Amino acid sequence: MLISKDQLNELSQNSKGPCLSLYLPTHRHFPENQQDPIRFRGLLKSSQADLEKLHDAQQVKSLMDPLEKLAGEHDFWTHCLDGLAVFSAPGFFKIITLQRPVQELSIVADSFHTKPLRRFLQTTGRYQILGLSLQGMKLFEGNRDTLDELHPATGVPRTLNDALGEELTEPHQTVASYGGNGGTKGNAMRHGHGGQKDETDIDRDRYFRAVDRAILEHHSRPSDLPLMLAALPEHHGVFHAISQNPFLMKEGIKLNYEVVPKEELRLLGWSIFEPHHQARMAGLADDFEVAKSKGLGVEELEKVAEAAFNGRVSKLMIEADREVVGRIHPGSGNVHIETSEDSHGDDLLDDLGELVLKQGGEVFVVPAGVMPTTTGAAATCRY
Repeated sequence: MLISKDQLNELSQNSKGPCLSLYLPTHRHFPENQQDPIRFRGLLKSSQADLEKLHDAQQVKSLMDPLEKLAGEHDFWTHCLDGLAVFSAPGFFKIITLQRPVQELSIVADSFHTKPLRRFLQTTGRYQILGLSLQGMKLFEGNRDTLDELHPATGVPRTLNDALGEELTEPHQTVASYGGNGGTKGNAMRHGHGGQKDETDIDRDRYFRAVDRAILEHHSRPSDLPLMLAALPEHHGVFHAISQNPFLMKEGIKLNYEVVPKEELRLLGWSIFEPHHQARMAGLADDFEVAKSKGLGVEELEKVAEAAFNGRVSKLMIEADREVVGRIHPGSGNVHIETSEDSHGDDLLDDLGELVLKQGGEVFVVPAGVMPTTTGAAATCRY
């Protein structure tokens, strides 16, 4: 499954250690994906060695058994995306696939290591597409480079029958009898009352309304991602009139998604979403410059950390694919930056993002070309 805020919260709230976190860059296609299970087994070997230093054999076995099973599932490794995160703890096991590569990593600790997932969720440029027709629906998530089908959550109706079941409207009919010779009853003739088209429209509206409610509850709110409709032109006006989803974009793909190859759907989706994405990025940068002119824009990492520690940061921009090795002192908010080239400490930018989120701010991971600073961070402060 792809990562969501709810899954991240579930990982963060797990309190039963030891916790094993594994990250692996994976591949979508043959022959590159042939190396993925081999590298995964290498991660398992080093993880088991780390576990055996601190925990008894039974604990180690309970954590490693589901991982060993996953390593041998051939079908799984032939259907990977670009990155993989696997988490194992007593009574807990979760697999998350990612639409971007991650650094190969194995960590044993008292809690799960979730920073790579947090950064992925904060990355801008992601959106979802709802493919909808009277025959069914599909949900996709994508970015500039990829588009993948999602498995709708339990409770999301896949078809009109799923949504309405036995409540499907039947055409209203009356029976008129016409007398034959001598006033005797002749053959009964049925006449539609109301028209089948009206009944079909009623069912369509109820189906669209059920899909809209379920997508909002189970996908849009948990992901915070913009949603784009892909449907026949005549369905766009109906769905938009019905929808209560604030994440639904006004623009959409006006064609039958069922007959469009997924790559073409990605190109169409990104062509619609890209101007909105660029405008949003420009707006974030402009907001920072305005804040800076008022003394509320901070870019030096030490000052950003101080402002974040005191709960002053409302928005934080972090440069994508940039790492600054260092840490924030949890009691004072002071920053220590590693200068050695072979340092392997925490990423200070990720720590800043986590701190801002805990204090109620927003975090955006943006491309380097959009960043209004050269430090890797740009904070807009409340005061």
